[in-house]
Amino acid sequence: MSDPGKGVLFLIAALTGATAAPAQTVPFADTEDATLTRIDVDDAGVHPILSVDGRNGDYARGAYDDDDAGLGRIPVHVAVGGVVVMHRDAARRGTVFLMGQSSNGFHAPRRDERAGPRAWYESNNLIGLAWRPANGVDAAVTYAIKTSPNGVAPTSHEASLTFLHATDGGIGRLRPRVAITRRTKGEGGFYTILGIAPSVALSDGEDATRLGLPVTVGIGWHGFYAAGSGDRIYGSGGVTLDRPLRLGGVRATLQAAMLALIRDDRLRRLDSPGGTTARIVPHATLSVAFVW
Repeated sequence: MSDPGKGVLFLIAALTGATAAPAQTVPFADTEDATLTRIDVDDAGVHPILSVDGRNGDYARGAYDDDDAGLGRIPVHVAVGGVVVMHRDAARRGTVFLMGQSSNGFHAPRRDERAGPRAWYESNNLIGLAWRPANGVDAAVTYAIKTSPNGVAPTSHEASLTFLHATDGGIGRLRPRVAITRRTKGEGGFYTILGIAPSVALSDGEDATRLGLPVTVGIGWHGFYAAGSGDRIYGSGGVTLDRPLRLGGVRATLQAAMLALIRDDRLRRLDSPGGTTARIVPHATLSVAFVW
């Protein structure tokens, strides 16, 4: 991230003030690859979540997904969802959670995008049930339906098993996560992803900015990326900066991420002619998420 970008990040944080210490965390699943993260929340039972992000391109699991990497067209995604704490243990800690989210992508439409609304090109909708059997361990089953409101992509359905281990010590400090996805409607095949996302606080206090170093490896098996595509692999790595905020009593996080997507030869060639066939693709995102 550039020095001016860091300045904007810290200026916003300074103006909005510190975040109070969270009372608990809840798991939350990504609509694109079903991986789990943990979100700091208060002690309530229902937690609405809203996020908005802008990207230099749209790539799903390392492959071109409607917008090539560059600054010619910046897709914007708006996601609305939430988590419900379904069950608590004797210490009032959540152990069973219902998750839901709808992530919707908008961009300047191409000439071939003729169905209305032309700018609304992507809607990924997920529901899942998560279980926390022990401190630091989350497991979930999710089902996602991915549609294209303006008709540029076919509808697909995905069922996933996904796991996250996150603690303050031991291997949990690396935040290892695994997801196994079976496409139940669409091209078929299945997908596996393994990643880590260790982070470190850049200062003291609950409102400290955190530097993250996410690393991911994903494999699409038996034509998952496209019919007849066989097995294809990609990796990604980079840095993230996360700043907790308090905006009018609402917990929020501002994140800047810069990743490098590294694809095998067969996966990068699959992006032609719409996207780049480069082996390494830079992918940057600036996002803000609000949690109630």
